[in-house]
Amino acid sequence: MNKKIIPIKGMHCRSCEIVVEDELSKIRGVKKVEVNQKKGEAIVCSARYIDEAKVKQAILNAGYSLGYDKKKTWFSHNMNDYIEIAVYGVSLMFVYYIVNDLGIFKSLASTSNNFSRLPVVLLVGLTAGLSTCMALVGGLILGASARFAEKHPTATALQKFKPHIYFNFGRVISYFILGGIIGYLGSFFQLSPSTLGFIIIVVGGIMLLLGLQLINIFPRLNGITITVPKGIARIFGIQKHAKNEYSHKNSMIMGALTFFLPCGFTQAMQLFAITSGSPLTGALTMGVFALGTIPGLLGVGGLTSVVKGAFAKTFFRFAGIIVIVLSVFNISNGYNLTGFNINALSVFNKIVRAQSNNTNILIENGRQIVKMTQSASGYSPNNFTIKKGIPVKWIINSTDSFTCASSIVSSRLGIRQGLQKGENVIEFTPNEVGQIRFSCSMGMYSGVFNVISESDSAPVKL
Repeated sequence: MNKKIIPIKGMHCRSCEIVVEDELSKIRGVKKVEVNQKKGEAIVCSARYIDEAKVKQAILNAGYSLGYDKKKTWFSHNMNDYIEIAVYGVSLMFVYYIVNDLGIFKSLASTSNNFSRLPVVLLVGLTAGLSTCMALVGGLILGASARFAEKHPTATALQKFKPHIYFNFGRVISYFILGGIIGYLGSFFQLSPSTLGFIIIVVGGIMLLLGLQLINIFPRLNGITITVPKGIARIFGIQKHAKNEYSHKNSMIMGALTFFLPCGFTQAMQLFAITSGSPLTGALTMGVFALGTIPGLLGVGGLTSVVKGAFAKTFFRFAGIIVIVLSVFNISNGYNLTGFNINALSVFNKIVRAQSNNTNILIENGRQIVKMTQSASGYSPNNFTIKKGIPVKWIINSTDSFTCASSIVSSRLGIRQGLQKGENVIEFTPNEVGQIRFSCSMGMYSGVFNVISESDSAPVKL
């Protein structure tokens, strides 16, 4: 058995490994192929000598080239990269303030059941559909189109587009269905607020890595991938369907099975769907994500070639900045759910969320009376100073029970309660000095009880 190590340039994720392995496996005489994206190598085992020209052609067919990538630095040495990022960041901030002044964000915040996040999910899908992370999916579509053309040599250009339509139709439908299933599983397991917060922080971390890779000023990060093992894709036999004779059914099945491909963007959205704890929200999250990928996938060889040109750098950097900002908010939201008190993140929360401090808590019949209003835009006031050892009667007036804010949680207090419209009462006794954090079930809206000792200034007595 001959064993040969082949250096390959241009690989960046596990999907790249699958593409290269499949192309090299087509060479006659090859028995086994193992590709490692991080090392930039392929180990090819064969029963006889393999012509290097065939190996080179297989790698070219996969979209890569022979040789080792140059060792990448941690930071870009091109000052123009940093200037561009600054310009794009200021431009996006300007757009944000305009949109905010128009009241669009406020309108989205009032959307029921966290659907306000769907525009963000759509943007992530659009970015994924146009990025190199979709190389494997694009290859599946092109393969299906080629087999359709062989089977129907006299087909018109419009008819040759049918494989794309069936592939994307199967993809979107499966993402809706499977997204609903994992959303349901999230509710079935009834994740604790702290566990939910940890998962959201993981989602934020993955999005942060993807965003930093998109802006491309930290070259060394491009070699880091956080995805499920490529063996998962092999188990579901995606490549097997890709090699079968073309049929609309096969094209739809291939599209459906892409749910299990190793893609960082897809994995982040899948975790996001799980944390929703809702079949409907999970289905919409994954379905909208799949819809967002359609422009890029339908334009394989067309739109994607344009995006790979001069427009690519600008588009991906804009998208990268947005993804980074969203990842920071996700991490902050997850932190709110965990109930941990980390000073650095507490400062961030004070900056990004307007918190009104209510120090005039009343004491009636030996209980501290805390009054708060919950609306579609959060909690008001949401910062209270209470005294240790004295029971608290927390009166929450819910003005809108069909928003994310109506589901209130607190890890420290062991509370996970859906608020009904009108007056809701929660009672507890603070036994330790410090902070008791609370938030909505997704960590988007938050608040805090600052517990002081008996020797500090006390609430007002009646």
